[in-house]
Amino acid sequence: MTERKPHRGVYILPNLFTTASLFAAFMCVTYSINGNFHAAALSIFFSALLDGLDGKVARLTNTTSQFGVEYDSLADVVAFGMAPSILAWTWQLQSFGRVGMAISFLFVACAALRLARFNVDVAVVSKKFFIGLPTPAAGCTLAAFVLFIPFMPTFLLDYLPQITIAVCFCVPLLMVSRVRYFSFKEYAFIKAYPFRVLVGAILLLVLLFSNPYFWLFIFILLYLIVGILYSYVYLPHRNHQLLRRLKHSGDTNTQP
Repeated sequence: MTERKPHRGVYILPNLFTTASLFAAFMCVTYSINGNFHAAALSIFFSALLDGLDGKVARLTNTTSQFGVEYDSLADVVAFGMAPSILAWTWQLQSFGRVGMAISFLFVACAALRLARFNVDVAVVSKKFFIGLPTPAAGCTLAAFVLFIPFMPTFLLDYLPQITIAVCFCVPLLMVSRVRYFSFKEYAFIKAYPFRVLVGAILLLVLLFSNPYFWLFIFILLYLIVGILYSYVYLPHRNHQLLRRLKHSGDTNTQP
């Protein structure tokens, strides 16, 4: 029996989620222009949530298509490139003039470069890692930083514009870097330790419920740091150990 193809109208479903993500990005821009930065930051998170759902809906309904892939990438440039850049510019970077404008533009440029590279390398890169910070994570980093401001120590508030310009300079560069970030697409650990994963998920939910804006920023910050440490500390150390073992094994094998 041949597999029954889904009705053509079903293809609308994942693209509707992508369109909703794009609309949330548009709302972020309008909120930023009107000075409602809290709502603008939440719009980026809402856009990221919808962006994560469109691919899952496409796979569940067997309606994946090249059109959907390209549409999703174009929407991501707006949602996690343009929207964060407008938010950063209207929120803090406007006071830096042309320098602030150039730093804000990094979000747009690096998001476009990141997505172009991802579309080219998607067939050859391991699903366990993202090469470079994913664009939704980059946009959510700035959004979480905006929401974290009420918890920031008072002595740092005087340097908020400088801290913002540092964040908006480093985060886009992480998108186009070779830093490896866990994609959470491999479920081997979950299958091996289901009870531990369940307990950990419950603890995370409790923390997020107790103070969502504070812990959300902390989790995203840890995600950024872990990726850098894994790429530039753990992997070189592991590779060095493997080379030493191979060299030692070769020396042993060559002994008479």
